[in-house]
Amino acid sequence: MTTPALNSRLPEVGTTIFTVMSALAQQHGAVNLGQGFPDFEPDPALLQRVTQAMADGHHQYAPMTGVAALREAVAAKIEQQHGHRYDPGEEVTITAGATQALLTAVLCCVHPGDEVIVLEPCYDSYGPAIELAGGRIVRVPLTAGTFRPDFDAIAAAIGPRTRALMVNTPHNPSATAWTRDELDRLAALLAPTDVLLIADEVYEHMVFDGRPMAGASAHPRLAERAFVVSSFGKTLHVTGWKVGYVAAPRALSAEFRKVHQFNVFVVNTPMQHALAGHLQARPEAWQGLPAFYQAKREHFRAGLARTRLRLLPCEGTYFQCVDIRGVSDRGDADFCRWLTTEVGVAAIPLSAFYADGTDQGVVRFCFAKREATLDEALRRLQAL
Repeated sequence: MTTPALNSRLPEVGTTIFTVMSALAQQHGAVNLGQGFPDFEPDPALLQRVTQAMADGHHQYAPMTGVAALREAVAAKIEQQHGHRYDPGEEVTITAGATQALLTAVLCCVHPGDEVIVLEPCYDSYGPAIELAGGRIVRVPLTAGTFRPDFDAIAAAIGPRTRALMVNTPHNPSATAWTRDELDRLAALLAPTDVLLIADEVYEHMVFDGRPMAGASAHPRLAERAFVVSSFGKTLHVTGWKVGYVAAPRALSAEFRKVHQFNVFVVNTPMQHALAGHLQARPEAWQGLPAFYQAKREHFRAGLARTRLRLLPCEGTYFQCVDIRGVSDRGDADFCRWLTTEVGVAAIPLSAFYADGTDQGVVRFCFAKREATLDEALRRLQAL
């Protein structure tokens, strides 16, 4: 029997760089600072709430839109942080992580032939999501060197077929964070258009040095046209739980839910009950996150400063980028392979976040790790 040939919907997509580098790290016993996940445990109180939710019998389907208590907790958190009130019944949807939320947001609004602007470098799920919807990807580079938005280039990219713009702040991989002035410029740029905003804000609670989080929910003119995506996995150190949310105006949420109910339907029930209880009982879990990760950032940066790697600014996220050109003349991807196999520390090349492989001699480390893990990585990096 012969398996029929399949015409791939994503013919250019292979194994992600994160999977490749993690496998290489494991093979060579390297400290894995490549893939973005914590190597420490979440709050034991959160785990106890999962156990309690199971003991309480929360084993069946949750409501399609999410457990009501969790949607209410999300709405309250956003209102406290940004001063914008979403209706938890109509405007907040619990998702199976942020990647599913991003895909669903694209599928619900992008039709074949529509254009979607992405700002490169960008998370690798954006392009495939647009292609699966039949849309056309319009790539606009962030400013080389600073990774700030180039509003002239964004304006030039907007055309009659533009359906949406995808924005990520704080930004993976560059660790920059948009400012309120930049959001004002974006709002003014989009005001005369019908372009929707898909705001990837999964690192919303990791903004450092006293900066406020400049998010779409906090900007009324952007909130009215935005799908705002976030992740409990990032916020509460449980990336494997794959639970996130989308906040959007009623009309956008209604279309989002039409797709959501058929590509996921519902999200893990006991986890939702545990997350709801945790957000209500322990608001410091997210309120204290900037200080928690800033301390890790400072520790890691102090160690990197003793190498010949040049530190780039880190305004948010749990990533630190470095310029490798003072250390090596290798391309960034080759450097990361060499660093993993010969030095024993895994990193991610920024060229992997560009469709054309743009190489600026920059690599990304993840510092969402125990201090002992960071110290071992820094010890090895002293060889540089």
